[in-house]
Amino acid sequence: MKSNYSKIIKWILVVLLVLSIAVLVWGWIYGFTTNDGLAVDVLFYWSYAMLAIALISIICIGGAIGIKNDKKFLWKVLAVLGGTAAVVVAVYFISPGAPAVGMLEQPSAQTLKLTDTILNLTYLVGGLTILSIIVGEIVVSIRNKQQAK
Repeated sequence: MKSNYSKIIKWILVVLLVLSIAVLVWGWIYGFTTNDGLAVDVLFYWSYAMLAIALISIICIGGAIGIKNDKKFLWKVLAVLGGTAAVVVAVYFISPGAPAVGMLEQPSAQTLKLTDTILNLTYLVGGLTILSIIVGEIVVSIRNKQQAK
């Protein structure tokens, strides 16, 4: 039974890969530099569709397997989502929503606030990623040093 699921998933991945390549080739043939921007729009919409498929797959398949293997899995996921939501809300309130420099027509205050929030979240996640890589390497080297003794 398990092999049937893996075969189905492999075929779905192949179909999505072929469709992605077809959309990309169509964009090159149609031309990305045309004034109507249709090729770029199609690529953006396809990216959104792929992201939605990935998220739905992760949530449905991962959630079903996680709940089947561990009864507390759902509570752990809800705790992580709650923590993530708390961080995003905190960053939103900290973000200044400063005016865009060099633009004659300024976006709305809400757009500026959301843009600053996304930038600050990007900085936060990037910094935490670099920090986790450094700390991880230090921990690995300490463990290897202790095992060598």
